[in-house]
Amino acid sequence: MFELGTHRVVEIPHCSIHHPLINDVAAVVRRALVDAGVPTYSETAHAGLVRYLQVVVERRSQTAQVVLVANSATPEPLAHCLDRIRELLGERLHSLWFNANRERTNAILGRDFTLWCGAQAVVEHFGGAGVHYPPGAFGQSNLDVAERIVEHVREAVPEGARVAEFYAGVGAIGLSILPGVRHLRMNEVSPPSLEGMALGLQALDPADRARIEVIAGAAGASAAAASGVDVVIADPPRKGLDRELLERLAAEPPHRFVYVSCGLDSFIRDTAVLVAAGQLQLRGLTAFNLMPFTEHVETVGVFARA
Repeated sequence: MFELGTHRVVEIPHCSIHHPLINDVAAVVRRALVDAGVPTYSETAHAGLVRYLQVVVERRSQTAQVVLVANSATPEPLAHCLDRIRELLGERLHSLWFNANRERTNAILGRDFTLWCGAQAVVEHFGGAGVHYPPGAFGQSNLDVAERIVEHVREAVPEGARVAEFYAGVGAIGLSILPGVRHLRMNEVSPPSLEGMALGLQALDPADRARIEVIAGAAGASAAAASGVDVVIADPPRKGLDRELLERLAAEPPHRFVYVSCGLDSFIRDTAVLVAAGQLQLRGLTAFNLMPFTEHVETVGVFARA
């Protein structure tokens, strides 16, 4: 957390919100930085090395995927520090990564990741095949509630349906519904998420993999994938559905549309467009407390052709 009105980080060594392993990793990284004499990044001067720390805990193994983000093109200036982190974490370490971010920007992650040691991706299960999360792929932090959302979506998909999923990420929803569907199209634009999706597909048996079609690119440019299916699923960013996809769903509605929204304002705006022509009706609405103690909710709307 930042000190109010600043970008000065407040240390919370025993944070009760974090998984205990995240607190442990933060303490280990602080020690390793000191031991290796690594300077932290100064935003004002655009100098120093270490900028951010990203930690993801894999539920099954209870180990940590650790990413050190640095103002450096290569991991070599951090070699001693990275080796020290590996030594101190030992069996608690899932994987250790370097991420290069040399830009004057408030973006946390740069585009380039280097695996220092460990596995390629954290693997989670949401009632189906393994879902692979490389360090640059988007994933929810509250996995217990995210799993309930996935289960809710799965229950809304009829057995044997042909499905198109937009904003599919690494495939958390799509791979969970695969056992019950006839054919699945998954659309995603983010390269790290497509990488995670590819890892998930590689782990499937050939027969299941043959029922999946991956469509890379922006959802709006890929809107034609919504044609010829029984169910469309979309889990867009906070801004809502891409305009081209929204217009296609309103003009050529599927039998069922499942909309997972993290932005209530955009969900309300998109719903007005979807139901305006009278071809789609909102049949179900469920809110999930994905981020407790905040005013944010995750909303799942189920629409059906009128």
